[in-house]
Amino acid sequence: MAMAPVPQMFARLLVVASWSTAWAQLRGLSAQRNDSNATDPTSLRSAWGSCQQYGCPSTYIQSQACQCNKRCKDYNNCCSDIASCSAGAPPAGSPAGGAPRPAQISGHPDPSRQYPSYPGFTLALVEEFDSPLDLDSDPIWTWSDGGLFEGDVRFVKQQIRFEDGKMKITATQNPGYSTQACSHAEVGTVEQKPLVSGEFRSRRNIFRYGRYEVRMKAPDVQPGNPDVDGNFVATMFVFRDAKFRHWREIDIEVTGDSPNSVTTNVLRADNTEFWRPQIASVRTTSVQGNARAEFHTYGFEWLPDRITWYIDGIPVRSHYGGNPPIPDKSAKVMMNLWIFGPKANFGGRQIYNNRYPMTSEYDWFRFYKWDGETTYPCQGFSTSCLTSDDRYLDGNNPCDGQPMLGTWKGQAACSASCR
Repeated sequence: MAMAPVPQMFARLLVVASWSTAWAQLRGLSAQRNDSNATDPTSLRSAWGSCQQYGCPSTYIQSQACQCNKRCKDYNNCCSDIASCSAGAPPAGSPAGGAPRPAQISGHPDPSRQYPSYPGFTLALVEEFDSPLDLDSDPIWTWSDGGLFEGDVRFVKQQIRFEDGKMKITATQNPGYSTQACSHAEVGTVEQKPLVSGEFRSRRNIFRYGRYEVRMKAPDVQPGNPDVDGNFVATMFVFRDAKFRHWREIDIEVTGDSPNSVTTNVLRADNTEFWRPQIASVRTTSVQGNARAEFHTYGFEWLPDRITWYIDGIPVRSHYGGNPPIPDKSAKVMMNLWIFGPKANFGGRQIYNNRYPMTSEYDWFRFYKWDGETTYPCQGFSTSCLTSDDRYLDGNNPCDGQPMLGTWKGQAACSASCR
């Protein structure tokens, strides 16, 4: 989620006085035996360039290492397996039956599209964002009423919009929204913030092992100029609510400190209220190009024995457990945009360059369930498989209809009213 990379939910309950000491430990970035951080794309060139990874789009996509459209031969930039895209054939390496058709996929897939496939994974959920989602009634997705402890934003539903075939999350000065002190997402009170933004999230802790992908574009710090650096954190991550009992988190965070900065995080702890270095592993990497001027595809594969992060189909880091161990509990999927407070300790030091509004854009999201997963998600993305532990203090906002089950420090959670 840089003073330097700090995990997304570290931000939620961090004791600010401990920041510099904790960060000094993180910033060492010493190589761990259980963690590989491959950021040099030349060392991963063999992973580039396949229509099996990219699918068969009809248009040129700038961020791809090679192309899979009909005109790539005219420009001599076709992927080596371009023949798999002819006559509607599935990409090479697809299962015998081809990629899943939309009728088999939850969410809002494009019925005319054949999606990429990956050995050992089955596409289970797609959001194309072609039409607006009702975040108060959608069975899978909703909004957060939270706000990070040292961040300058409060999350509100109004800052999540669906237009032009994309989901857009905008951070700006509060135009006058009345926010309540009690936050269901934070399981506590949130002080008044000068900015508002949005957090799109799944309703329940219903996701676990699989491949998670999002195609997104980070915001310009100043409108129309993607090269000016400032402060922001644009994300896609999994996180278990509420973290007090089982803190489980895997992050991708695009930050405002340079046009290509990306942070990857993994956290795991039990019965822990505050972040500390021993529960996290943080690494920085970069995109090839400009994360603000172009859409890029970010993803990670979460398996019982490893996590691998990808940018534009290229593996950039793997974590094999150890310290911390691989997260093992179900979690929510979340996407948000937030700004650090005046100290700008993470997300970019040049916060004085920020001009609002500032908008991140999400073209699509896909979840491929690992074929070895036997529990999550529940059948049809229902709640039938969820345990009482999965439901512990898992509220998102006062309108989600989810009772806040459980207590924190012997007290019932606060309650806000649905407006």
